[in-house]
Amino acid sequence: MRSHYCGEINAEFIDQTVELCGWVNRRRDHGGVIFIDLRDRSGLVQVVYDPDIEDVFATAEQVRNEFVLRIKGRVRARPEGTTNPELSTGEIEILGKQLEILNRAETPPFQLDDEDTSEELRLRYRYVDLRRPVMQERMILRSQVTRLLRNYLDDHGFLDIETPMLTKATPEGARDYLVPSRVHPGKFFALPQSPQLFKQLLMMSGMDRYYQIVRCFRDEDLRADRQPEFTQLDIEMSFLDEEQIMNLVEAMIRGLFRDALGVELPDPFPRMSYHEAIRRFGSDRPDLRCSLELVDVADLLQEIDFKVFAGPARDPNGRVAALRLPQGSKLSRKDIDEYTKFVGIYGARGLAYIKVNELGNGVNGLQSPILKFLPDEAVMEIMRRTGAQDGDLVFFGADKAHVVNEALGALRVKLAQDLELMSDSWQPLWVVDFPMFEWDEANNRWHALHHPFTAPKTEHIDQLESDPGACLSRAYDMVLNGSEIGGGSIRIHQEAVQKRVFKLLGIEEQEARDKFGFLLDALKYGCPPHGGLAFGLDRLVMLMAGAHSIREVMAFPKTQTASCPLTSAPSDVERKQLQELHVKVRIPEQRNASPEKN
Repeated sequence: MRSHYCGEINAEFIDQTVELCGWVNRRRDHGGVIFIDLRDRSGLVQVVYDPDIEDVFATAEQVRNEFVLRIKGRVRARPEGTTNPELSTGEIEILGKQLEILNRAETPPFQLDDEDTSEELRLRYRYVDLRRPVMQERMILRSQVTRLLRNYLDDHGFLDIETPMLTKATPEGARDYLVPSRVHPGKFFALPQSPQLFKQLLMMSGMDRYYQIVRCFRDEDLRADRQPEFTQLDIEMSFLDEEQIMNLVEAMIRGLFRDALGVELPDPFPRMSYHEAIRRFGSDRPDLRCSLELVDVADLLQEIDFKVFAGPARDPNGRVAALRLPQGSKLSRKDIDEYTKFVGIYGARGLAYIKVNELGNGVNGLQSPILKFLPDEAVMEIMRRTGAQDGDLVFFGADKAHVVNEALGALRVKLAQDLELMSDSWQPLWVVDFPMFEWDEANNRWHALHHPFTAPKTEHIDQLESDPGACLSRAYDMVLNGSEIGGGSIRIHQEAVQKRVFKLLGIEEQEARDKFGFLLDALKYGCPPHGGLAFGLDRLVMLMAGAHSIREVMAFPKTQTASCPLTSAPSDVERKQLQELHVKVRIPEQRNASPEKN
């Protein structure tokens, strides 16, 4: 039906006849001459209709926005002074000779160029929203990303192998989505949170190098970069150590950015230990575009009477840290109050500060309500450690270490964003040397920081029972501009070590057999050393596209309440279908409107 796409037409086509199909982006009637901007996924082109051909012009007069058209015409140069350098087709226009309305359209529920349209409305009419050029560009980018990733992995000997969608529920850190079985009454499949166990089984099967672009499902509370169903690039390989795996996938990401965006990422990516990342940035996925850093000052405040600082300073699980904001003294009290509310989201009970007015005058050149509680020597040493200068402001966090880390870690990024301190660059990073376990005070037990199949460092295996808190794992996360885009590890490939880890995590032998029996059995039959990682494809494309939510790079996402306005899912099903699945549902009683009858 067409000879070309709209966005392909340029000055090289002048005097040629072309046939195009697309949607009407805009129609303009300029005193007897009708201009139609015709749009498809490649871009848009201007088509001109004049009254010389009466029947065609009459059809053009009927055209409205979002009508679907087929046109035929001759390409010509635009008149001098009317070119549009922002369009690839901006030097030309098409003199329309034929026009066919393939389909009419009602007035759309929102204008495609209206940036204030609510997300709920956009998702309800997603097929209209996806017509917007920015959304089409993102879908094209996503397709390009998956193609480039597949090509790289295919070229490096990886096999694309699918794993089951209906599988066994296993504890992986989030709630499972369950699927009732019709033929096995009372039993359920689970949708996979990840293909973790299956990809390990593939390594035990001798597949050597596996990958899959796979859908995963997690029933968890949502936020901007989470969805109940999401896509991973899942990778696993045998007989490689963590250095070789990291180098291989780092080259893949470097090539991806070069080919898709024309961006050269560092070679190699910098590396940082988990403990250094937490100490300097309060996060294991630090945004290195922001130069602000946390500085420990607890040792200076342990002997003071100011309990707000002294308590956490003396607590083995506490932390007191300072965060210097260059030229931050210009912040008003209202600004500081707003940032105090912000850190409260992360559990902080306040946000102490010192304004640096004239450091040359010692403590007398500083301004803060807390100065009267602090020794002058400690204050001046804090100024020295943080590198404070005149005009700066120093914030403080004092609480349990995890509260300080989360609060000040988030504050440093927000300050950089609000005050335009964030560099305009791509900052990748490998975070390594993660703790193998973390202590859950509420439940008085150890948890795996990643997952229970992550291998401990070889030199720490003997410490699993005697000092689990000191054990480091063979895990690694790839971070980009403050987002974890990929994470993985070398896996446990010995049955005895896997059983020891299960036991340490409070998974007794019978529970391990019930939940992971097939994995433990497989470990007995010749399991190779293996490892891999998974990339969050949605999050990766979100960053590459400059979007603020993964919903903006998914064709048909759910809302933050895990619903679909387009299809009205989730929805009720007929009782008969539930009976076939052996599912009993108790219908909630309807409340009466009258309070006297309730």
